[in-house]
Amino acid sequence: MQRAELTEEERLRTGTTTIALVAKDGVVLGTERRATAGTMIANKATQKLFKVDGNLGVTIAGLVGDAQTLVRYLRAEVSLYRLRRNAPLGVEGAATLLSNILSGNRMFPYYAWLLMGGVDPKGGHVYSIDPAGGSIEDRFVSVGSGSSFAYGVLEEGYSRDLTVADGVDLAIRGLTVAMKRDSASGDGYLIHTISPREYHEFTEDEINKRLKALKIPLPPPLP
Repeated sequence: MQRAELTEEERLRTGTTTIALVAKDGVVLGTERRATAGTMIANKATQKLFKVDGNLGVTIAGLVGDAQTLVRYLRAEVSLYRLRRNAPLGVEGAATLLSNILSGNRMFPYYAWLLMGGVDPKGGHVYSIDPAGGSIEDRFVSVGSGSSFAYGVLEEGYSRDLTVADGVDLAIRGLTVAMKRDSASGDGYLIHTISPREYHEFTEDEINKRLKALKIPLPPPLP
């Protein structure tokens, strides 16, 4: 199907669950790993969480090809900024850049909704950037078909005093609830954390340790 033929319902369908939240010492980004094509599970190890720079990361929801193209554009522009200025791009600037890319492509819009998180001299920030280019900063946000379930956990468990470690546990619990109730979400976890010191991508073993500590069953191993 060509993109111009997509219905309004199909355009807005974002079968996934993504989470971003600000902790007092950094930022947490998390997603599950399932990709769907209608009612079919198309892939069980989808990369929905990307490092953009040492201080920036994004999650993706929507059409995978569109979202991956946006990530490539963003990485290139952020790298150019660093080369020209000899300094990393701030989170607000990166969110504005991505918003401008989305809003400036009206003829063939990108059907993707991204969450951006990062740390700069002003602290930790997360932004929700919608397919029309709207950019909204928040303390915590979830996007995708499982987001309503994740929000139930986030609303109850979030506070401004959360550490990054606590935020990882909260994101994992939110994703777990979403995967239990949303058929388009599942097949494991991706977790990244960003602090003034480092960008850390959690390994499968690290995530499994957190799951065991939270008494959450481990996802089945991929074939």
